[in-house]
Amino acid sequence: MARNFVVFAVLYALFAAHAANAQNASQIEKIRNGAKSCARCNLFQADFSYQNLPYRTLNGARLRQANLSLSTMDHSNFSAADLSVANLFGGRFTRASFINANLRKANMVGTYVGYADFTGADLAGACLSGANLTGARITQRQLDTACGDASTILPSGMTVPTCH
Repeated sequence: MARNFVVFAVLYALFAAHAANAQNASQIEKIRNGAKSCARCNLFQADFSYQNLPYRTLNGARLRQANLSLSTMDHSNFSAADLSVANLFGGRFTRASFINANLRKANMVGTYVGYADFTGADLAGACLSGANLTGARITQRQLDTACGDASTILPSGMTVPTCH
């Protein structure tokens, strides 16, 4: 009997740990339906592609592996958000705040992030090929950890390693 209890307890712990990492469907719908704020929400693997969602407050949100491709999220706040391995392909994030955000291995191909603030953001492994960072607040050190191509538009005097 005690052995069955131990097995059950282990299985429950594994399931509970997995469920805690799953996305929150009601929070995803909240944003899709026009909510302006969802700070610290669990939007893991959310699909916001092709959505027009400007002025959203998603600071501290978990957007890991989310699909924001071809979305418009101008003036949105992603401060301290986890956007690691997220797809931002072709999205528009004019004047967005990515302060202290995790953008590790994010796909930012063709993304417009003009005048966005990347202060303290982690861009290690992010692909910026064809991205437009005109006027962005970003450092050379951050760009050195990402990659881009000849069509990447950077603030004056900055460079980005070529993606391989």
